[in-house]
Amino acid sequence: MQLTRYSDYSLRALIYLGLNADRRCTVREIADAYGISENHLMKIVHGLGRAGYVTTTRGRNGGIRLAMPAGEIGLGEVFRATEGNFDLVECFAAGERNTCPIAGPCVLTHVLETALQAFLDVLDRHTLEDLLKPRNALQRILAAQTGTAAAEG
Repeated sequence: MQLTRYSDYSLRALIYLGLNADRRCTVREIADAYGISENHLMKIVHGLGRAGYVTTTRGRNGGIRLAMPAGEIGLGEVFRATEGNFDLVECFAAGERNTCPIAGPCVLTHVLETALQAFLDVLDRHTLEDLLKPRNALQRILAAQTGTAAAEG
């Protein structure tokens, strides 16, 4: 199983915002810190805003910030909101999309469903705050990426 880039970049953006919770950040600075596309990140931030994880302010003094404390942002919830498709194999799909001839009695389906649930259960036990624990190390790395002190809190 591999996270989509959308989920990966969503989590990275939330980490950056969590490290800089005392100020508004820009899409450009987050994109620069991670070396990712500003256009792609713009779509991700829009989605995070629709999901209620970030607030955005337009204009000269605008930017992005977390919409709630990092301890209230559950990783499982974010993953569910950003990943979308949990069909690990064809037999997870509903109706006509499932053309596997052994889908009914196949034990693999149950094994994979159990594994997926275990994965989600682990994510549900953690929040964004947990990801921010190596705060100083993360801030140094992100500041070095951009060549500024912008990520330092």
